[in-house]
Amino acid sequence: MTANLVNTSPSVFRLSPLIRITLLSLYLALTVPLPFLAQVTAAPTPPALLWLGIGIGFIALYAVLTERVILDDQGIQVTYSVWVPRFFRKGWLLNWSDVKELKPRTTGQGGIVYYFLSQSGQAYLLPVRVAGFAKLVRQVQEKTGIDTTDVRPLAQPWMYIILLGFTLLLLLVDSWTITTALNQ
Repeated sequence: MTANLVNTSPSVFRLSPLIRITLLSLYLALTVPLPFLAQVTAAPTPPALLWLGIGIGFIALYAVLTERVILDDQGIQVTYSVWVPRFFRKGWLLNWSDVKELKPRTTGQGGIVYYFLSQSGQAYLLPVRVAGFAKLVRQVQEKTGIDTTDVRPLAQPWMYIILLGFTLLLLLVDSWTITTALNQ
């Protein structure tokens, strides 16, 4: 007689690569021309200080984008890479037995986000920007018994593809701007 083996290994969901690449590229497109323009216009802020700020900002953004969601038999956890200080991004852990419901909330832009409500009334934002979101939602339904058939991510992939396209166009304009600034 063979025993039924239950898969007890945790499921790990990382931030979607499309979202990570888009946001990092947009950050670079918006900030990299600044030191060059500061140099050409003789701005009071030294370019080296701008480069330092851009570097710190890039590291901070990358830290936020290391978010991952871990689901196991005990609960759901949102964590960040070990190098990210806890005061910067703390994360959270919610045991399945503490989940009371999954509550939708309308955003200021008209979208819908979902919060886990614990037995004590504390709210935990359901991460929606992970790769494999549909699988994550199915596992949440299996673990909690909450109907998740209407749960959708806030932004669809096509929105990030459009944003990435415009970001690439902005990077082309940045290249022209930087080239023009250096040739003066």
